[in-house]
Amino acid sequence: MAPGFGTDGVRGLANQELTPDVALALGRAAVEVLEAQRFVIGRDTRRSGPMLEAALVAGICAAGADVELLGVVPTPTVAWASARSAVPGAMISASHNPFADNGIKLFAPGGIKLPDNTEARIEARYRELLDGPPSIAGPTGARVGTVTTVGTVTTVGTVTTVATVTTGNVTNDTAATDGETGSWADRWVAGVCASIAPRRLDGLTVVLDCAHGAAFQLAPRVFRQLGAAVTVIGDQPDGININAGYGSTDPARLVAAVVDRGADIGLAFDGDADRLIAVDETGAVVDGDRMLAILAVDRAERGRLAANTVVVTVMTNLGFHLAMQRAGISVVSTAVGDRYVLQALDEQGLSLGGEQSGHVICRDLATTGDGVLTGVQLLDVVARSPQSLSKLAADSMTTVPQILRNIRLPRRDDQLVERLAAEVAAVEQVLGSDGRVLVRASGTEPLLRIMVEHLDPRVAELSCDRLVAAAQQLAAPD
Repeated sequence: MAPGFGTDGVRGLANQELTPDVALALGRAAVEVLEAQRFVIGRDTRRSGPMLEAALVAGICAAGADVELLGVVPTPTVAWASARSAVPGAMISASHNPFADNGIKLFAPGGIKLPDNTEARIEARYRELLDGPPSIAGPTGARVGTVTTVGTVTTVGTVTTVATVTTGNVTNDTAATDGETGSWADRWVAGVCASIAPRRLDGLTVVLDCAHGAAFQLAPRVFRQLGAAVTVIGDQPDGININAGYGSTDPARLVAAVVDRGADIGLAFDGDADRLIAVDETGAVVDGDRMLAILAVDRAERGRLAANTVVVTVMTNLGFHLAMQRAGISVVSTAVGDRYVLQALDEQGLSLGGEQSGHVICRDLATTGDGVLTGVQLLDVVARSPQSLSKLAADSMTTVPQILRNIRLPRRDDQLVERLAAEVAAVEQVLGSDGRVLVRASGTEPLLRIMVEHLDPRVAELSCDRLVAAAQQLAAPD
């Protein structure tokens, strides 16, 4: 069965679950539902990227919309182009997943993620197209969509994308409406650098781990342009090595590189560079919670934190909440997923939010999570501070011990959380104000996820064991 929309687009095993047929139908459906006349499309470095890109483009053009191909660029570059040109965007990437997987995430005009109801409409229509007759007539003649190729010079996967225009019904790159020039990648780089202007990062040494992914060309450009001394690892993509032993989900090589080179900081991106994990000068990992705490306090001190409030998800560590309470900063919690963080930011007019995983959204500067932008903001704090990143991170918050358990269920059970409520309440009485419990069902698998936090790690572990045992008993087959 063709994959549906998850928390971050349509994703699956390329050429088996996420096939060219699916990409083509998804392209046609997106044009119809969004009533789009033009799309911007980027991709990461996976071998299957060019194949799915060709199919997606065919579907969009067959529905009568034009396409501007950005080549291999980070997801936030696509969102930037979508925002600046007020057209929908698509990113072909499976983020931190292994190279054999791929995905297609869509942006509404303006560079924001699609609302759930819009995704549902697109999914329903693309399934109709997949199940329909082999050939569905579309626009003809001059109403067939055109393709513009304006990407960075890159050879990965199975094709070379160049920053030149080919023949046929392919047009030149259109200038941005605000007078900016150059490719969308150039404009995005300039925009990220301008986010701290007139300040620079001269004197800082940084190691970048690009995960052999979408940021392997543009991230080094940004930090070098800002004056940092840059060493890069994970910048040799071959179509199959994306995320393999590199990147935000596997920072061991970055830790070693930072320590070996005596660097001030290390930054690790995921495959599509919409999230970031940092490493301080001692080799300690700085996760999304700590980065967000550093940025929130810095912005609050400078009067740049809207409503003196930050948005996080329910998975954010209790230590973050305690630190923000001490700093006089309010916290809004959402469901898990950066789309829900963004929704809360927009609904309440807030400027900063993020997840423990490293998705950080500077809403006053971008429309989505941007690992490179987050890295620039973090280094800017370090450059302005007399303290090192390790000291800033240590002072930002104290991590409360957190126990996470996933319980595989014999089948999906949407009522299990409710049936477990009494036991959860009993555990919460034991934990008191020094801890908390979060129990939620996976949205994609027959799993129950249990998280317990407490200042005493032994109490957290015993409480989690108690909930796991109760859940397993309640979920046991009759």
